[in-house]
Amino acid sequence: MPGLIAPSDYSREPPRHPSLQINSKEPFNAEPPRSALIGSYVTPVDLFYKRNHGPIPLVEDLEKYSISIQGLVDCQKQIFMKDVWKLPKYSVTATLQCAGNRRTAMSKVQKVRGVGWDVSAIGNAVWAGAKLADVLELVGIPKLTASTKTGGKHVEFVSIDKCKEENGGPYKASIPLTQASNPEADVLLAYEMNGETLNRDHGYPIRVVVPGVIGARSVKWLDSINVIAEECQGFFMQKDYKMFPPSVNWDNINWATRRPQMDFPVQSVICSLEDVNVVKPGKITVRGYAASGGGRGIERVDISIDGGKNWVEASRFQKSGIPYISDHPSSDKWAWVLFEASVDISNSTDIIAKAVDSAANVQPEKVEDIWNLRGILNTSWHRVQVDCRARTQAQILQVQASDPGSEI
Repeated sequence: MPGLIAPSDYSREPPRHPSLQINSKEPFNAEPPRSALIGSYVTPVDLFYKRNHGPIPLVEDLEKYSISIQGLVDCQKQIFMKDVWKLPKYSVTATLQCAGNRRTAMSKVQKVRGVGWDVSAIGNAVWAGAKLADVLELVGIPKLTASTKTGGKHVEFVSIDKCKEENGGPYKASIPLTQASNPEADVLLAYEMNGETLNRDHGYPIRVVVPGVIGARSVKWLDSINVIAEECQGFFMQKDYKMFPPSVNWDNINWATRRPQMDFPVQSVICSLEDVNVVKPGKITVRGYAASGGGRGIERVDISIDGGKNWVEASRFQKSGIPYISDHPSSDKWAWVLFEASVDISNSTDIIAKAVDSAANVQPEKVEDIWNLRGILNTSWHRVQVDCRARTQAQILQVQASDPGSEI
């Protein structure tokens, strides 16, 4: 593509926030501290997790940058940024979550393959751009189309990004045409994030945002859109991001027996506490995030301090001053919900969070029950330990160092 440098040089990586936990340098994968996620409903761009499969492309000439739309369509077309800007602009608040979020907890059960994400491979942003349904109309595909005249039933997104899993070829993924052509699905060709021009880490100049679906389908640095008969045959659709039972290992795996993962299951995470905490007896405020795929709202978040025997319901909120009601027009259907609860701690224990979505889906209790060899979709109850024993001087110093304003 004209206007690009070859995406194979790690020396030209963009600047990043110093608090990010780097999980791999090449390709660059990093997440913010969990406490940063509950600082605001909309995640700041520099604290939004970074997920890459190769060096980050750099578009140097925006006027020459274009996207080809081809495949099983009436007329193929090449569109430039000016063409995208002419289309109606929509803003969609949507949470993106890596399928491998919370993989480290799953790897403690048994070794898995993949980037060692903690709990922060997730973020909530306001994305702005053209709806994919409007873009597809440029090549003769009406809204709410299930199949084109020539048999196109899926829409494939191909990136500028090159990755080793594709033998040096581009990263790619697809979604059904029914979803792509549905304006209510809010699939975007996004060129803004939180009111600013998309930056390189997040897909400049254009990325796809597929709300309610695992982040792997929201392809960054878009190069082309292909309307195809079958789902994308790329590595990340056919040989990765599929959910297998615990009985499957690398010796007996058959990728063809599972469909590519799309919607993310219901999830919740405590962000105001680390995995292990030294606290004094008394009331503790527990805060975190909850989210579910497919546009499903969060009906409830429950907190337990006695191993799940008894629960208290947390309050839920999104936008300031507007009560959160699951699946209500006033709520952001594609976005996470923040929660807060107060619990009284008198003994060392685990604090547990579990969420229920608007379809009554509940997080599974044990990570062992959903363990899989790729370590994806860890949505088991989230647990943090609190230690209420008498503090040693070393423990007091540790608390003061991590939180200078704490009351000891």
